[in-house]
Amino acid sequence: MKVDLYSQAGVKNGEIDLPKDIFEVEFNEDLVHQALVYQLANDRQVLAHTKTKGEVRGGGAKPYAQKHTGRARQGSNRSPQMKGGGVVFGPRNTRNFTLRMPAKQRRKALFCALSEKAREGFIIALEKYEGETKTKKFAELMKKLPIKKDVLIVMAGKNKELELSARNLPKVKTILAGYVNIQDLQRFETILIMKDAVKRMEEVFLK
Repeated sequence: MKVDLYSQAGVKNGEIDLPKDIFEVEFNEDLVHQALVYQLANDRQVLAHTKTKGEVRGGGAKPYAQKHTGRARQGSNRSPQMKGGGVVFGPRNTRNFTLRMPAKQRRKALFCALSEKAREGFIIALEKYEGETKTKKFAELMKKLPIKKDVLIVMAGKNKELELSARNLPKVKTILAGYVNIQDLQRFETILIMKDAVKRMEEVFLK
């Protein structure tokens, strides 16, 4: 699979070969969906939490006498039917949404998503980015590249100039090659891979 290679000036400078074991895999929609659900579920934070009758502060003495009031018997003013009482069957922060998925399946799903991006023409490559930390300059470079909506930039390693230049742009995200994931591939339309990140992806995913 070949994709266009651009210079730091935003000029097309030939093409680059992408490894077929990663970028030429047959698309499996069900597998990609399963991997996306797996990632979203495992990233989910359990915040909703309600207290039961035993956890609500207060209670203790009966709110009024057992008999001769003409009202229903009550043992605590923190019972679920009372104002300020506990909640029955409410959400608890002890819920576990974690899912399991074999590593080989997750990796195959990632390759499927990357391959589909490549087939649709949403993957481009950049030779390098160095010596500049101005967001304005980086935004001008993005305008010169075939990016219509938003972009995920895949780096081989830490690149301070690139990260500082891109972090204030709302539709741009930088990520290390070893952390490429299904959720980001679905979120961003265009994938911009640094030239040296291609080899790094081979080392990480095809070892």
